[in-house]
Amino acid sequence: MRSDRVPFKASPVGVVLLVISFVAGAGVSALLHNDAPMAVCALAGLYLLFAVRMADQWEKVAVLRFGKYIGLRGPGLFYVIPVVDTLSRYVDQRVRVANVSAESTLTRDTVPVNVDAIVFWMVWNAEKSILEVQDFAQAVQFSAQTALRESIGRHELHQMVAEREMMGKELQRILDEKTTAWGITVQSVEIRDVQIPPELQDAMSREAQAERERRARIILGTAETEIAEKFGQAALTYQHNPVALHLRAMNMLYEAIKEKGAMVVVPSSAVETMGLGGMLGVASMGGAKPQ
Repeated sequence: MRSDRVPFKASPVGVVLLVISFVAGAGVSALLHNDAPMAVCALAGLYLLFAVRMADQWEKVAVLRFGKYIGLRGPGLFYVIPVVDTLSRYVDQRVRVANVSAESTLTRDTVPVNVDAIVFWMVWNAEKSILEVQDFAQAVQFSAQTALRESIGRHELHQMVAEREMMGKELQRILDEKTTAWGITVQSVEIRDVQIPPELQDAMSREAQAERERRARIILGTAETEIAEKFGQAALTYQHNPVALHLRAMNMLYEAIKEKGAMVVVPSSAVETMGLGGMLGVASMGGAKPQ
């Protein structure tokens, strides 16, 4: 049997009609004491078994009469002429998922990677999918795998890792352009995983660590430069304003001795320079009583 033709699948309604025909024929034959009604009903039941078919809500099927396409049937019950009519494969029009992988494929910067992707697609025109391509599911699978490999070769490793969504949209556009003629639309492509060799992972980890250390040193150097500039501005201010320098010195001394139990030894020359009025003024700033 050809692979594009569906094997016979009896519908539940056809089986019920066959059973009813047999029972009715047996009853009539028993009443008339004649086997002819039994034979006629059996033939009628077999005819209905092959003639009455059924498709589910999400299915379509093509009917060929003497090998010529005459139309689609389904969903629900439909009637065919046994022997004269044949059916194609039932087409499922729900959204399907295809798992696509590309192993040891070189990126644009010659890095071997293994990429796994998921393709969401559906048949929007069952007639085209049956008449235009022999096995549309396999065609979508192979097309997606080829497009994935080509896309990997056009991107560098850092783009694939950081821009998965963009790469998925690009693959979706490429596949949709190819499969539209088959009555199939590719709704989305999601890059699930990008794997690189372990030795390259170690090298990238060391590179990232070195980059972080470089940034930390740059930030530290920038901070030191800004601090030095501020100190230079402060020195100019203190140079032309001795009162400001004295106030700053007093504030620094106060910050040092304000904690309880803290003791600071200050040279007398520094005290005189700051004009604090001797050690008694220093003690009073710390909240201590003279002995």
